[in-house]
Amino acid sequence: MGDQYWEARKGAMMEIAGKVVLVTGASSGIGAATARLAAEAGARLVLAARRTDRIEALAKELPDAVAVTTDVTDPDQVRRAVRAGLDAYGRIDVLVNNAGQGLHLPLEQVAADDFRAIIELNVVAPLVVMQAVIPVMRAEGGGSIVNVSSGTTRGVLPGVGAYAATKAGLNMLSAVARQELADDGIVVSTVYPFITATEFHDVLRAGRLANGSGRPPAQSAEEVAAAILGLLRSGDEEAVLVLPGFGR
Repeated sequence: MGDQYWEARKGAMMEIAGKVVLVTGASSGIGAATARLAAEAGARLVLAARRTDRIEALAKELPDAVAVTTDVTDPDQVRRAVRAGLDAYGRIDVLVNNAGQGLHLPLEQVAADDFRAIIELNVVAPLVVMQAVIPVMRAEGGGSIVNVSSGTTRGVLPGVGAYAATKAGLNMLSAVARQELADDGIVVSTVYPFITATEFHDVLRAGRLANGSGRPPAQSAEEVAAAILGLLRSGDEEAVLVLPGFGR
């Protein structure tokens, strides 16, 4: 990697206070926890999610936030969310690409339509949201993007192959974007949560979280949110929250 890349990375040390942070999937779980923690650090929030009642309630709870009903699989709605942030605050400094859905079934049971749907949500949509904010950040001289991946991509875990495949695709998008955007001062990072104590596993596209006494304890959404803010502050490439002994 060239000197410009590392200079951009060193310039990534971000003070979150006053920054405008767009969070997708902000209606619950990691997204809502990230919005709350960023607000505590002094950020202004753009909350994007499909559940209007949830994000409007969260916006009222936070000191400075706007809620924009957004299905991230609809590019027009993504652009509208970005425009709402610009209308409210004049800039977008941070994107937390968090919206996603699981699919927990053995591969021979995965319906093609379900797989296509989570590819659209977990891979295509994050790319579309990044594309929507990149010109804004470039015009401002930089910004930060954190893509929320999954610890299931750090090893081979039967039963979640289809879901892990989509997040592995997101990993590559993140890694390439980190290099492509470095000269613009836009720092792209990836966080790898594992099992989280959220409603994520209650709203899977299909299947269920396998029971098992060997399953590691769930992480809290707040732990993942803290890791996301840590990446914003440091500009590091990744934060891996997988417990020792799993994966590589």
